[in-house]
Amino acid sequence: MSASKINVAKQAMEFIQDKLTSSMVIGIGTGSTVNCFIDELGESSHLFKGAVSSSNASSKLLESKGIEVFSLNDVNGIDFYIDGADEVDKNNNLIKGGGAAHTREKIVAAAAKDFVCIVDKSKLVNELGSFPLPIEVIPESRSLVARKIVSLGGVPKLRVGTKTDQNNEILDVTGLDLSDPLEIEKKLNSIAGVVDNGVFSINKPTKVLVSKV
Repeated sequence: MSASKINVAKQAMEFIQDKLTSSMVIGIGTGSTVNCFIDELGESSHLFKGAVSSSNASSKLLESKGIEVFSLNDVNGIDFYIDGADEVDKNNNLIKGGGAAHTREKIVAAAAKDFVCIVDKSKLVNELGSFPLPIEVIPESRSLVARKIVSLGGVPKLRVGTKTDQNNEILDVTGLDLSDPLEIEKKLNSIAGVVDNGVFSINKPTKVLVSKV
């Protein structure tokens, strides 16, 4: 694992370490940087109650570290949600979904009091849009959604061979104007057949930690 991912994972652990309580449930995202954080979290599993996970892959890793995984339906709230990002702009808006987990990530982020985003310097951008925007779609609606996206100026491409944990499909979209992330997040989610898109503006992080190496 890269030194930058390990560094920022350690920063996140230091940020929450003295705030952990025996009744606390932590939200956990998905991806290689989060995997580094789970490694760190495993050392302190006795200090908190458990976790809510945004993906099956993260759930398996958490359980392997002796951390109990809860359904979001079975907890009253989440204190911290820790996750990475594919892009972070200067106002902490994000693009997420490179790992096809952005819908569940957004749900857990919405349930958390604080969303802490952990990234390396390469993920920082002035404006979102260099990374293709993932959009999760109901399979039967894929062509309809694609046509709507084209009408908005985007170029959709099916992520072949990928299904989400909800058994849906991903369209990766380039060419959209993302200068107003909040507006485009709402507009895309208003298209029938879209489950959710990878712009995190409504539920953007309260804190972004950036690797120091």
